[in-house]
Amino acid sequence: MEEELISKKELLELTGISYGQLYRWKRKQLIPEEWFIRKSVFTGQETFFPKERILGRIHNIINLKDGFSLDELADKLTDTALVNGLAFTADQIIERNIVSRVCLERFGDIMDKTKTYDFGQVVQLFTLDRLLSGGELNLDEADQLFHTLAEQTPRFGAKGWELFFIRKMGVSFFLLSAAPAEILFDKGARLVVRISLTDIMEQLNGKLNRP
Repeated sequence: MEEELISKKELLELTGISYGQLYRWKRKQLIPEEWFIRKSVFTGQETFFPKERILGRIHNIINLKDGFSLDELADKLTDTALVNGLAFTADQIIERNIVSRVCLERFGDIMDKTKTYDFGQVVQLFTLDRLLSGGELNLDEADQLFHTLAEQTPRFGAKGWELFFIRKMGVSFFLLSAAPAEILFDKGARLVVRISLTDIMEQLNGKLNRP
């Protein structure tokens, strides 16, 4: 299963940025060179991008660019070591709109004001909150996913992973794999969600780096 792509034309229309801004950010290394993917189409050659990552990155650039220079922003958005060492209290997680109060009440310890959540735990909570708020999970499935993420994602260490949420004949289950994964399903299985740590990091970056 290939990653969903978005064309340059669609990207500019959807985000409202100009061609010049896009390529200026590329020159400043705010957008990685490898995200510019040239593909043959019936009209010739066209540039595409990995959809989730480029939309997350542009959202972060637009929201943070007034507080940082472009060089500072490039460091903040591309250096994962800066966020890996961060830890947050429940109040900070809610204030930064990383995770909803409802999600934190169910899967965290919102009453303990001194408890801190390390970066891995923030990633787990953010993933749950995103899928719950998007209506892709019910609460029972979220409970199952919470335990899966807590038990299995530390095994990947610094490596990237991908999460697959699958339903078959009314039964739901989760699969975690090192990224990038090439997984084939039988015809009776329906892939509900496929999300990677890279995509989650991209969406989290702006919230974690907010001044």
